[in-house]
Amino acid sequence: MVRYFQEDIRFELKQKMLNNRWLKMVAGSEMRRLGAINIIFCSDNYILDVNLKYLQHDYFTDIITFDYCEKDILSGDLFISIDSVRENARTYGTTFENELDRVMVHGLLHLIGYDDHTPEQTAEMRRKENYYLEMKAAL
Repeated sequence: MVRYFQEDIRFELKQKMLNNRWLKMVAGSEMRRLGAINIIFCSDNYILDVNLKYLQHDYFTDIITFDYCEKDILSGDLFISIDSVRENARTYGTTFENELDRVMVHGLLHLIGYDDHTPEQTAEMRRKENYYLEMKAAL
């Protein structure tokens, strides 16, 4: 089950049911099942505080993923900075909605086990993101 929350901002995701169906399809395509997924929308400052407190990283980011998965059941918290998503959309010349979808699926891919620490891993992550973004567009 995917649940949506807000911390220190006012943001409401449109088409939650469609989004939930899409994320469930992504999980199924990777031979996983959705467990408890919490998507927490927040500001840059809030995500910086989370980054400092829990990861000892002193920088802004668009998403932080906390993994609580057990076997093939995906569970975790995805903290998403709406400020960074907006800025990334401008930087990369895409829509806010597309960038938000990319960040959400990026977090889910981390729960599945994909990483982005090396150029090769980052390239694989981008391929997966693009594939699943196309899947959502076809829904």
